[in-house]
Amino acid sequence: MAEIKIGKVQQGQTKIRNVPVAVTPEGFWCCPSPVAFQKTLNKHKQQSSPPPLQPLPKPKHTTTEKKLSSTTIRSAIASDENQQNLANSDTTLHSIAVPATVQERSQRQKVETLPRKVAIEFGEPGSSDAKVILVGKQGFCVKLSVHKKVLVDHSSFFTNKLAEKDSVFACLEIESCEDAEIYVETIGLMYCKDMKQRLMKQNVSRVLRVLKVAELLGFSLCIQCCLDYLEAVPWVGEEEEEKVISSILRLKTEGVGVTPVLKRVASTAVDPPKETLSRIIELVLRSKEEKSRREMKSIVLKLLREQNGANVADNFNETIYSSCQNCLDSVLSLFKQACEGEKPEMDTKQIAVEADNLTWLLDVLAERQAAEEFSITWANQKELALLHEKLPLMSRYHISRVTSRLFIGIGRGELLPSKDTRLLLLTTWLQPLFNDYNWLQHGCRSFDDKLVEEGIGRTILTLPLEDQQSILMSWLGSFLNGGDGCPNLQRAFEIRLQKSDE
Repeated sequence: MAEIKIGKVQQGQTKIRNVPVAVTPEGFWCCPSPVAFQKTLNKHKQQSSPPPLQPLPKPKHTTTEKKLSSTTIRSAIASDENQQNLANSDTTLHSIAVPATVQERSQRQKVETLPRKVAIEFGEPGSSDAKVILVGKQGFCVKLSVHKKVLVDHSSFFTNKLAEKDSVFACLEIESCEDAEIYVETIGLMYCKDMKQRLMKQNVSRVLRVLKVAELLGFSLCIQCCLDYLEAVPWVGEEEEEKVISSILRLKTEGVGVTPVLKRVASTAVDPPKETLSRIIELVLRSKEEKSRREMKSIVLKLLREQNGANVADNFNETIYSSCQNCLDSVLSLFKQACEGEKPEMDTKQIAVEADNLTWLLDVLAERQAAEEFSITWANQKELALLHEKLPLMSRYHISRVTSRLFIGIGRGELLPSKDTRLLLLTTWLQPLFNDYNWLQHGCRSFDDKLVEEGIGRTILTLPLEDQQSILMSWLGSFLNGGDGCPNLQRAFEIRLQKSDE
């Protein structure tokens, strides 16, 4: 295979300076960082004319070279665009000749259009018996001096390619290489004794790039090390998590363990969502700390809203209704105790907690589009409605939040109870809501009177005209006496009057 050549540069355009090459314990030979290049360029810009070139001595290899981190490999791939062919050596270290850019703009542009070439040697200097040439899409190439035995031992891709070569010294070329830097690093990992330790120094994004190249090269050991890293390292944010999972799911290599990584985001249990959510709901309802309870309720609703019912078992609704019934039984018991005058302050606080729990459970059912049964249950709470009249406003008004939430749900179309259920709900709970309305407006921070009034009006207008008239006339009496302390249903009242005129 022909060598990759760089166009000829005329005399006087460039100056050559020797820059030492570093070596790692694993045998990485790389060109220096762009900082070294920049210093060279700045020095030449300050000089008016280039000095004559001096003959350079023959390179000598030493055993005391500096250690090189993985960042040096990246520097080799991203080196200055004016880098040229390898030149003669300097003193005791193997070196790469680096051209300095010319001062004239036109000449600099001409040099920048030339292809870039980087040479990297693995293992003992001069011991390689194969070359791998990576041709990048951006006009640069990397020539790797490698060993056939190392490639065959680690890569099924190179095993197949080398089997096609009859010559003693093999030369392989990978064209249109999208990520030459990671190819170099991945091949370097074949020479690494402790691959896990080297990967620990990388971030998740870079390891995903290594994983992709390792699969293309059939580097099974590297693939498994990358998976072990991804299983243990924390993922920062949802975006990074999505990148990890999508990369894992795209893997086609057989015999690698992707399950431990995927278990971080998915369970193999038969019905984990139901069990998990049921346990969360139970813990939230039992919570004694108001702020924590409120925050967890918001999180559960958010999760259900995002999932839109996905991965949640149908019988999950049974768990919610069971919790609703427990709350209703507790409220009824507290109302009875409050009527008897036993610990009124404690009863009032606990009634508020249970009312808040019922409202939240109704929100959960509404998100699941399964609140019709609850509306039937609430409409039939006649004993609770009778006890409601006997309690002081301060103790009872929280319960009317449940009624308000049902009207909002019906007005939005979140639940569609039957005509009889809607009429019974209005008959049983509308007047208690009227009586508590002023306290709801001033005592509940989350109470939205406009939304509640709209829901009540729409619910009334779903009934037959005779029932609409009866309920709205009853409202009119309360409104004329209560003013702002009563829901404003004027819009529904106007619509009803317009229908009468027709």
